[in-house]
Amino acid sequence: MKKYYDYQLADRNTFGISSKAAEFVEYYDVSELKDALRDMKRRKECGISGAACADSVAGKNMAGERFRLDYLFLGVGSNLLFTGDFAGTVFHGNIKDIEVVENNSDYSLVKVGAAVVWDDFVKWSLGNSLYGAENLSLIPGETGASAVQNIGAYGVEVSEIIEKVETVSVEDLSERVFTNSECRYSYRRSFFKENYNRYVVHHVVFRLNHRFVPVLKYKALQQEFSAVANSVSAGEIRDYVIEMRRNKLPDPSEIGNAGSFFMNPVVSREVFEALAAEYPSLPFYRQCEMFKIPAAWLIEQCGWKGRRVGNAGVCSRQPLVLVNYGGASADEIISLSERIVSDVREKFGIVLRPEVQFV
Repeated sequence: MKKYYDYQLADRNTFGISSKAAEFVEYYDVSELKDALRDMKRRKECGISGAACADSVAGKNMAGERFRLDYLFLGVGSNLLFTGDFAGTVFHGNIKDIEVVENNSDYSLVKVGAAVVWDDFVKWSLGNSLYGAENLSLIPGETGASAVQNIGAYGVEVSEIIEKVETVSVEDLSERVFTNSECRYSYRRSFFKENYNRYVVHHVVFRLNHRFVPVLKYKALQQEFSAVANSVSAGEIRDYVIEMRRNKLPDPSEIGNAGSFFMNPVVSREVFEALAAEYPSLPFYRQCEMFKIPAAWLIEQCGWKGRRVGNAGVCSRQPLVLVNYGGASADEIISLSERIVSDVREKFGIVLRPEVQFV
């Protein structure tokens, strides 16, 4: 386990926002995770938090400095926005094992450490002739976060291939395994997101198929592969998804962003039909009796695509992505997002909700 104090987080979030954590803790296995949580609980009982408690226990004088007892479990920071310095402890896991724990004629169960980079796992799965994750190629972040956020793209959500999620309770340090149904997955939602910071994901178990069946529900994939649906390979799907993402989405290593800033709104049939009557070109994805409308289209219709306000702006290739052109503050990004929400609400009567978490 490693601990750092007054730790700069600019390189730990893909928006590139400058923020400091009072304490930053890295753990490398479940035992160290429990030790880190146990130490945090002990400090709470001491009535002293953050680096101040750790140093006071060691006999060092911190001149009475105290930090608010907060904690955050951080992956690569690809789906959050730091709104200021974090006056507590940021935990980062380094559990990176991949193990096939069950095999049968139809599928394999693969146990993956939460800190494995998501796209590295997708690449590994195809390299081992295991299928189901290829449509989710190149999504930024780590595997543990994928199970919390229920990431999705190009017609697939990760919940469709998750068998179970292994966690540690922050409250009592007990280990609990959540079945897929217990995770309560829905569009960009999960039990873990609704019960933020109550459980720490340390492994995710995926059910991956031995036989490849392409998922071509997404329009661009249909157009590209429908004529060869019986012969297309998982590798070809992966390559095309990567190409699409690189063409549409800015690389966080080149320009700060957190991917899709807003969730796609889901509306009733009544609302959809009223909008479609007024806007015949309105794109949509039907979900039973509900209709998902691309937030990117709504934002573009309001004239925000490619616009810049100070050091923040809307991506010129994908208006669902807000970007940090360099030196943007969290306030600038939040102000920009609020203006977009206001304009979409005024024009369409739809309220956009952030997918990005504000910390």
